[in-house]
Amino acid sequence: MLGPDTGSGRQRSFIDLHCHTAASFDSLSRPEAVARTAAARGLTHLAITDHERIDGALQAREAAPPGLSVIVGQEVRTRGGDLIGLYLERPIPPGLAASETADAIHEQGGLVGLPHPFDRFRASGARRNSDRDWLALLERVDYIEAWNARIMVGDGNLRAAELAHERGLPGVAASDAHTLMEVGVAYTAVEGHITNAAQLRAAFAQANLVTGRSSRLIRAGMPLAKGLQWLRGNRRLQVGA
Repeated sequence: MLGPDTGSGRQRSFIDLHCHTAASFDSLSRPEAVARTAAARGLTHLAITDHERIDGALQAREAAPPGLSVIVGQEVRTRGGDLIGLYLERPIPPGLAASETADAIHEQGGLVGLPHPFDRFRASGARRNSDRDWLALLERVDYIEAWNARIMVGDGNLRAAELAHERGLPGVAASDAHTLMEVGVAYTAVEGHITNAAQLRAAFAQANLVTGRSSRLIRAGMPLAKGLQWLRGNRRLQVGA
């Protein structure tokens, strides 16, 4: 069980920065159940980052048990790959250039995260941007997912960690949970009690990454979740290059 006190009197925050609910096209987890699970596992903060929507995050925040802060976020599909926005008040429109999307997140006072940038199976920024666009995007990023618990094949996490180091950007760990079993399997621990975007950005400098991994069995259930959501009319947005 995690906890906010290290035993030395210093308060710590335990944050899963990338998590999905049934608002996403590829998850069946109810927002309130995700919040309860996060709290039961000792997380103090949970970023709900559904694809193209923030309504699941708002529901989770409303249902969050005492001791858990839900960060309203979104995983945004851009023309240059997926981006994460944290501390949002309004959904970010999909289909913009990656740099435009990052600017729109910052205009809301949010943080821009680069998720799974080298994942060969997902809409990853390193594959979808030209060299010039890639450099422009990296100038706008607040943190990089140096560890994504759902990367099963290849060296995507290693390359992401190396990129964060090369660019002098904070690297974080996140579960990218799409099921309740995955919530908190990877997370980022920081010093202090985090209440806003500026505090979190500053705390990343001394972050500790807990690098658990999802299972192949859980990933094998993804087609079922996507199929059920497809029947419900909740489908993956297609964005052209």
